[in-house]
Amino acid sequence: MELRTLRYFAAVAEELHFGRAASRLHISQPPLSRAIQQLETELGAVLFDRSSAGVSLTAAGAVLLVEARALLDQADRVRVRVAAAAGTVTLTVGVLGDSTDPGTARLADAFRREHPGFEIRIRETDLTDPTCGLHAGLVDVALTRAPFDETGLTVRHLRTDPVAALLRADDPLAHRDGLTLADLADRRWFRFPQGTDPAWQAYWNGGKPREGPVVRAVQECRQAVLWNSTVGITVLDHQPPGGLVVVPLIDMPPSRVVMAWKERDANPLIRSFARIATAAYGA
Repeated sequence: MELRTLRYFAAVAEELHFGRAASRLHISQPPLSRAIQQLETELGAVLFDRSSAGVSLTAAGAVLLVEARALLDQADRVRVRVAAAAGTVTLTVGVLGDSTDPGTARLADAFRREHPGFEIRIRETDLTDPTCGLHAGLVDVALTRAPFDETGLTVRHLRTDPVAALLRADDPLAHRDGLTLADLADRRWFRFPQGTDPAWQAYWNGGKPREGPVVRAVQECRQAVLWNSTVGITVLDHQPPGGLVVVPLIDMPPSRVVMAWKERDANPLIRSFARIATAAYGA
């Protein structure tokens, strides 16, 4: 039983779809199907129920998935430790500026426990680049928020956060229990510069083009509201400074915290980092 075959099996088990698993693995579907069939023959057990309704794990497949994940995680740990000892692997992590996410602290603690003495380089970026330099090749991994252009990237969901309108404390809407985007339709919004990822821009502008001051950083967003009485969207749990309030937006989808990396990146530390991040964020 080869590790590569176990990775193929785990991808199908997690996607429950051979086509999506093949795309994730960057192979065509026929060799993936053959590899799974050979694995079933080798183990003497059917691992997937295949029907017109889709693909599901059998009892034997569910057991193998638990064992396969443990074996693959251990293999990643071995690769990382050998590479670190040889001095051949480093990791640069991109983060959005002014982040106070407690998940990051848990991730850092868990990473240090598993890889003591290993140094991670952090690159902080402003809100105009949601991939934190990943598309530009400036970082290996991004801890960020979706949505953005995911072309050529692997994106792993870590958590969702409800969002809110950011308002001046004396705004007529500031004392509502909740707001809708329609309540803010005639207001000026802070917005990001031209050239910012369109999906990212559209999300934080509530799905419509807006007029208002251009900002690049969290503090600039807050100052635009404080000085110009503009409005905008922020994460509900982010506590603004004095003079500002947040009011839940009841018709906005939550903000997704994600980890992203280049699809074809072979750095073994990335897989280990992704596994630790998933556990630290409770995804």
